[in-house]
Amino acid sequence: MTQHQFIDREALKVKDEVFYGDRIIRFIYSKKREMPCVLYKIFSSKRLSDFLGFFYYDSFIGSKITKTKEFMDRMGIDYSECLENPRLLNTPRKIFERKILYWTKRPMPEDERYIVSPADSKVMLGSFAETSLLYIKNKFFQYQELLGIDKMEWIERFKNGDFAIFRLTPDKYHYNHTPVSGLVIDFYSIDGYYHSCHPEAIVTLCTPHSKNKRVITIINTDVDGGTCIGIVAMVEVAALLIGDIVQCYSEYRYNNPQNIYKGIFLKRGQPKSLFRPGSSTTILLFQRDRVAFSPDLIKNSRRHDIANIYSRGFGTPLVETDVKVRSPIGKKI
Repeated sequence: MTQHQFIDREALKVKDEVFYGDRIIRFIYSKKREMPCVLYKIFSSKRLSDFLGFFYYDSFIGSKITKTKEFMDRMGIDYSECLENPRLLNTPRKIFERKILYWTKRPMPEDERYIVSPADSKVMLGSFAETSLLYIKNKFFQYQELLGIDKMEWIERFKNGDFAIFRLTPDKYHYNHTPVSGLVIDFYSIDGYYHSCHPEAIVTLCTPHSKNKRVITIINTDVDGGTCIGIVAMVEVAALLIGDIVQCYSEYRYNNPQNIYKGIFLKRGQPKSLFRPGSSTTILLFQRDRVAFSPDLIKNSRRHDIANIYSRGFGTPLVETDVKVRSPIGKKI
């Protein structure tokens, strides 16, 4: 197994990531160039993703294989933060779709200038500007393709801007929360594949995030009650075993969930959507010179002493930091 390390922000420690389903992912993507086109498309299709999701997370066989109590212990899930009684989390799907006491277990800075993490995840920072310390060109996604090649207004708005990539692993809480406060001015989805978001797949395939099915929410924060950092794009990316991205915004805890639509005002830190089980990715795009990322995240991302797949595959330090949902990742300049 290839070593992949990350930095635990709270513990200030370097840790080794334990991958789930590592062998099959490495087999599929290491054999990419040898596979017939039709076969490879099957591996990244919605039909296969749905089937595998059902087998692992819904079926009686999948539940028996996983042994949910042992599975939860192995993943290090904190029972005390679960909203429901942990005994009711008796299938893999219920574990992945669990709700937590985020209002006490995931505190958020009161200062509205701060942008917060949309998920419990591993974050990677980047920039489209060649003059930026965080400049990364076309390694994780094709910028124009990510937003949709016909969305020229948004492509121009985020030109030379900054971005943050949040990778959710199977052990994580799978709700996305709003990173900023603002008014939704566009909301749309783009059909695509269901490639894995495993680091090995990203390095081998290149730019899977802009090829997978994804949901894009464009938020104007320069409004009354907004975070005032310009236009922000929140891109929720489906992946292998992710059957759906459910929009379920709640203004208070998880009460009265509703869909996202143009004209809705989103409050920072509130539940916005749910990834159906597996692992996936959320990407935030910011306009140029509107956001200053947290110094510790920038410092971590450029460390040379961390062994990880991205740094080896792309030939430059690209280190992730494990962050909690609603924790600060940057602030208004």
